[in-house]
Amino acid sequence: MSKINELRAQRAKTWEQTKAFLDSHRKNGILSAEDTAAYEKMEQEIVDLGHEIERQERLDAFERELNTPVSTPITQKPEAAKVDTKVGRASDAYKAAFWAQARTKGGVISSEVRNALQEGVDSEGGYLVPDEFEQTLITALENDNVVRSLAHTFTTASGSHKIPIVTTKGTASWVDEEGAIPESDDVFGQQLIGAHKVATMIKVSEELLNDSAFDLEGYFRTEFARRIGNKEEEAFLTGNGTGKPTGIFHTTGGAEIGVTTASGTAITSDELIDLFYSLDSAYRKNAVWLLNDSTMKTIRKLKDSNGQYLWQPALHEGGFDTLLGKRLFTSPFVPVIAAGKKSVAFGDFSFYWIGDRAGITFKRLNERFAETGQIGFIASKRLDGRLILPEAIKVLQQKGTASSGT
Repeated sequence: MSKINELRAQRAKTWEQTKAFLDSHRKNGILSAEDTAAYEKMEQEIVDLGHEIERQERLDAFERELNTPVSTPITQKPEAAKVDTKVGRASDAYKAAFWAQARTKGGVISSEVRNALQEGVDSEGGYLVPDEFEQTLITALENDNVVRSLAHTFTTASGSHKIPIVTTKGTASWVDEEGAIPESDDVFGQQLIGAHKVATMIKVSEELLNDSAFDLEGYFRTEFARRIGNKEEEAFLTGNGTGKPTGIFHTTGGAEIGVTTASGTAITSDELIDLFYSLDSAYRKNAVWLLNDSTMKTIRKLKDSNGQYLWQPALHEGGFDTLLGKRLFTSPFVPVIAAGKKSVAFGDFSFYWIGDRAGITFKRLNERFAETGQIGFIASKRLDGRLILPEAIKVLQQKGTASSGT
């Protein structure tokens, strides 16, 4: 049995023990303070095992990637060196020049490097990153960003992109033989995907820049994905659309409210079931749940009318945890359970569209941190996101009045 399967079996066993503990120690549906502490310890073990499974899955994927052959055997006579046919930011020459200017001492670059970088000069004084690096950045963002991994993404070269949508659908009618057929046209509208700028500043010591063993490219990729990824995810979920994307949980332009709870601080199993069926069946086929980790702790305790727990853990490698048979995702940027807040989303997230403006810019700051022996790099990209069809995702709203726009 693989390590992942062992962990899944251990988590499933712990979950069964936790359920049995809850069922045997609840008195009038309430746990004593001592039993609550014991339950939370058991639940934390389930959470920790889940995180360990995720880590092991990432390690296994990384190991498979490392074990993939990077070249093919030579089966014929060597040929003359091939000429680089790629042009612009995709060329090897541009890639070499880009990283040369990033590492150059004193910020002075040669005319050869400067000429090679002319293809990627940005209007704000920086350089567009090489195509290959941009692709790896986007991949890293998808790996670190839950919404981006579920949404529909596209790249645009212009500032705004108009998305045609059907706002009212035509219908068919029963008619008499040779009777007039009534007109029933679809009514079309538009959703606008703009381009909002998100940026971060990365500082690197001159010693590291001068160290050829330091993986500058890998460091930039990791830091950019972490910083920009977090800021993106926050906006994709709760952004107000002003200078940033419009979030799924935002009042204006976000998902439709499917159910309002009877309590501002609790969720019942019936309310989750009602939320499930508030979503049109056409969208339920590919629907998933999205919630905060703290909300997950509440939901794990809920049962249906048959006494079965709504949450079910994955039991085999490649499987996933489910709620009412649908996959669960969590994000720290989903609002927690609180009065007036939208705490759970259920729907088809492919109707959330993310438009990435082609080109990610890095700008080197030579003098700003000279006193501390550091070089600054500003990384920026432009993007937008919005829910194209609000009916495709339903949210659970807690009773009461929220203190903000979500």
